[in-house]
Amino acid sequence: MNIKFYRSVLAALFLAAVTLGQGAKAQGLQWAKDGYHFYTTNNGEIVEMDIRNPGNPTVLVNQAALTPAGHSAISVRRFSFSDDRQKILINTNTKRVWRYDTRGDYWVYDIKTKAMTQLGKNLPASSLMFAKISPDGTKAAYVSEHNVYVEDLAGGTPRALSTDGTKRLINGTFDWAYEEEFDCRDGFRWSPDSRNIAYWQIDATKIRNYLMLNTTDSAYSFNVPVEYPVSGTDPSACRLKVVNVTDGKTINVNIPGDAVQHYIPRMEWANNGNELILQQLNRAQNDSKIFICNISSNASRVIFQEQDKAWVEAKDEAIGWDWIENGKKFIWLSEKDGWRHAYSIDRFGKAKLLTPGNYDVVSVSLIDEPHGYIYFIASPENAAQRYLYRVKLTGSAPQRVSPADQPGTHSYDISPNGLVAIHTFNNSYTPYMREQISLPEHKPLDGKPTQIKVDPSAVKNKAEFFTVTTADGVKMDGWMMKPTNFDPTKKYPILFYVYGEPASQTAADVWGAGRNREYAGNMADDGYIYVSMDNRGAPVPKGREWRKAIYRNIGILNVRDQAMAAKALFAKNSFIDTSRVAVWGWSGGGSSTLNLMFQYPEIYKTGIAVAAVGNQLTYDNIYQERYMGVPIDEESRSYFIKGSPVTHAKNLRGNLLYVHGTGDDNVHYNNAEQLINQLVKYNKQFQLMSYPNRTHGISEGEGTVQHLRTLYTNYLREHCPPGAR
Repeated sequence: MNIKFYRSVLAALFLAAVTLGQGAKAQGLQWAKDGYHFYTTNNGEIVEMDIRNPGNPTVLVNQAALTPAGHSAISVRRFSFSDDRQKILINTNTKRVWRYDTRGDYWVYDIKTKAMTQLGKNLPASSLMFAKISPDGTKAAYVSEHNVYVEDLAGGTPRALSTDGTKRLINGTFDWAYEEEFDCRDGFRWSPDSRNIAYWQIDATKIRNYLMLNTTDSAYSFNVPVEYPVSGTDPSACRLKVVNVTDGKTINVNIPGDAVQHYIPRMEWANNGNELILQQLNRAQNDSKIFICNISSNASRVIFQEQDKAWVEAKDEAIGWDWIENGKKFIWLSEKDGWRHAYSIDRFGKAKLLTPGNYDVVSVSLIDEPHGYIYFIASPENAAQRYLYRVKLTGSAPQRVSPADQPGTHSYDISPNGLVAIHTFNNSYTPYMREQISLPEHKPLDGKPTQIKVDPSAVKNKAEFFTVTTADGVKMDGWMMKPTNFDPTKKYPILFYVYGEPASQTAADVWGAGRNREYAGNMADDGYIYVSMDNRGAPVPKGREWRKAIYRNIGILNVRDQAMAAKALFAKNSFIDTSRVAVWGWSGGGSSTLNLMFQYPEIYKTGIAVAAVGNQLTYDNIYQERYMGVPIDEESRSYFIKGSPVTHAKNLRGNLLYVHGTGDDNVHYNNAEQLINQLVKYNKQFQLMSYPNRTHGISEGEGTVQHLRTLYTNYLREHCPPGAR
């Protein structure tokens, strides 16, 4: 294998990491314990490589081994190793569950004997989920059809460790809401001593189904049910159980509180075989407790509690717990001092601040305990960018590791030894580049200078980053892409791209900023100004007050910020044609688009809203109640109503294109129909495009993506004509 192939491998790994979610990623790079070797796939085979000498891969599982007798060749979707690196667990033949392909078949390859054995071969095809080899390497566990199974790798039939699982009583995995809003998918954990398995049980039997209607796949229509707890209704009951894999004895973990009126988004073994550690959130998600639960005595105690007037976030990663000092302490991110900082917390709840200062820790990249450092992503000076920093585990001022001459967005896959990393860099005019570096020096391992390949066309006409101050004194960051051959003496139409809610940042300094994936052509060449700005509530590193100002104000505060920023932008830039102002967004951005069109019709003349929440009371409780409170009475419901587009639809004056998939299991099609009813009621003319059976991404079906792009582009050109005047 040559270096060209190695670079292609790195590119594939990066794309896999950024396109799929936790617990469901396509197979990417896996580090060996020494931190220099790693494992990946090459031409369908599993190989081991050395980051210091990438030209000599070692094949661990070849094509012949991947073609067991009597079976067709196994296509490797994902793989993982046993702790002793003697067995490889291979995931194949996967099927989609909501967003990701988390069901499939599993095989175990024994490196010594070269034998390939299928797990659960008598269970339904493609029904196994989240298979894991036990720490001692003797067994495998997995979920099939809502029950947890264990299987001896030396032979034998699968044994069900839970038997009460149904579509609504879910063992070892999660319901729709937990998966969507807490990123929970893999719902069981082996104990370190391989004796027990701890697992979630989600009781969704009292959750009502939302019935999507499929009218195209048969002569008669049929329902597609989704268990979906809308805002104001109780969530699924959540319990934890521990089962002994030898005798099947099961205990219900004793966790104080009402199993319905709480969430348990995170749980792991507490660095030993007798204790669990978990995070519990109350229904309103403004009270977080960390429990340690003793399995022998079944006693639980709170070791750390955090409360907020708005909400407390769940631990970032859905899998894993960051222990230090041989399990005496762990690392935890908290906003309790107004900034998102890293703390060390011991088993009795004593917390120590490790990252003091007026800046946010965006995410932890590595806890390098042998060298005494935490590596993390932050950007104290520019919320649109991301850089690698480190502090001592004892606490210290942050030290920037990312190069000063590479402004933009950096990400790192750091090896377990903390000495090497895969570094990825991009900005608005530099496509994604990857290199292998040493740490903390941040020097390329091949000894050659870092080669940043700037895109000449992007540099010639790149997005300009700016800060605008609104009439309310709010400073908002944004980018602007001006037309090609821009003439400041002329006036141009402007299109705003919005999201506006706490789930996404739009004005980041990344490759693609200033470019519109939905536009069939080049907006700059056609003579449009394209702008995006991040309002209060956007998840950017500007401190707790910025992010949580939106509490109980979705649809009001974020929308006003966007409108006031647009006005400020018009005042500063005479080349903007205020008679040709358009706005668009998808999902939460679609909701913001509708509210901008309805609440500020004097500003926005044309809008394109895709898959929007029209009525906040129809969206799921975990998300909407986190940011808006629990609607338990007239006053608390009023926040939802006030911020919903259906409330303001009567004010539409401009041109509106509304797009929704009828098979959207996330933002249900009833949002579209409730909005339609309001627009009809007040004789507001608009254009509707419904895509039959398409989900939230509106990508299924032949020709769908191109059709939507064409529709979008034609509508924008017709109602917000391009070009200078």
